[in-house]
Amino acid sequence: MRKIVYILMMSILTVSVSAQKESDDVRNGNKLYKSSKFTEAEIAYRKGLQKNSKSFEATYNLGNALFRQKKYAEALQQYNNAISLQPKEKQRIAAAFHNTGNSLLLDKKVEESIKAYEMALKNNPKDNETRYNLAYAQALLKQQNKNKDKNKDKNKDKDKNKDQNKQNQPKQDQKPKEQPQQQQQQKSQMSKENAQQILDALQQDEKNAQEKAKKQQVRGTKNAEKNW
Repeated sequence: MRKIVYILMMSILTVSVSAQKESDDVRNGNKLYKSSKFTEAEIAYRKGLQKNSKSFEATYNLGNALFRQKKYAEALQQYNNAISLQPKEKQRIAAAFHNTGNSLLLDKKVEESIKAYEMALKNNPKDNETRYNLAYAQALLKQQNKNKDKNKDKNKDKDKNKDQNKQNQPKQDQKPKEQPQQQQQQKSQMSKENAQQILDALQQDEKNAQEKAKKQQVRGTKNAEKNW
């Protein structure tokens, strides 16, 4: 971005000023502008406009001084004012539209800058600097549109994923935990039944053992009686 700002700064078009028609303030502003004293030049051009509000040179060059100070919105207003003065020379109109395009482009108004560059070329088809800036703005707009399409696709994918997740989620009136609870109840019932079966088996074994012991006592008595 810094590179394109530098390029646009360097591509600011200036117009020749008639020393006879313009005031000393405008001529002084031009000298200050050439010396890169843009704030002082701005003041001089504004003084010139106070004396002649319809001066194309003072209006246009004031725009240039503001542009150099990176006051792009204010510069744009002055370029529009210069165009509204309808100078007879097409090159002046073209220069105003060219610098208008630069101001719009640096203000991130790409589509509007393209229209301004096209108007500049309409009035001066041989201006290669305008043609270069137009090509750059068109390429920038194309890239922005691609990025917008990518973002739209990403948002669509996110929405699809959200919808799928919602479909996969159980409804509020559903009770997916009931089935495990039923299984737990069945397990608890089964465990009680098993415990009872085991208890019955143990009791039965105990009865069997008692009966067996009694039989053995009876048999022992008989045998003792035999031995005696």
